[in-house]
Amino acid sequence: MDEKRILAKIDELNSYLEELDNVKPNSLEEYEASIKDKRACERLLQICIETVLDICNILLSDLKLGLPSDEEDVFKKLLEKNIISKKIADILSEMKGFRNILVHKYGEVDNEKVFDNLSKLNDFENFKEEIIKFLKHVKTKT
Repeated sequence: MDEKRILAKIDELNSYLEELDNVKPNSLEEYEASIKDKRACERLLQICIETVLDICNILLSDLKLGLPSDEEDVFKKLLEKNIISKKIADILSEMKGFRNILVHKYGEVDNEKVFDNLSKLNDFENFKEEIIKFLKHVKTKT
């Protein structure tokens, strides 16, 4: 397993989260008042989620867990192998759906929904903790 690549992706995620933390407004009113902040937050959320998906796909490939039929299947396979918890699998599913809204703009992007997701940055921390815990577990087995 390419632990260095996964850790590099986690570092990348950390830098995006730090940047997002620096630009996110304190209130919905502030968020809505600045198109620059809105676009920065939307884009940073998108690439944070994509980085998480990249990590999941690296794990799936490195561990030879089979080809997923879709992104949901990636989470199911990682859950089945106890790499991530059910809670994180559910969160990842929600993140993926939100990313799709941001990328494909299914309807108008809802400012409240984006701002609400800015308050869920701890979900990224929880994901990272589970991945690092798994990597440590794998390391102790070898």
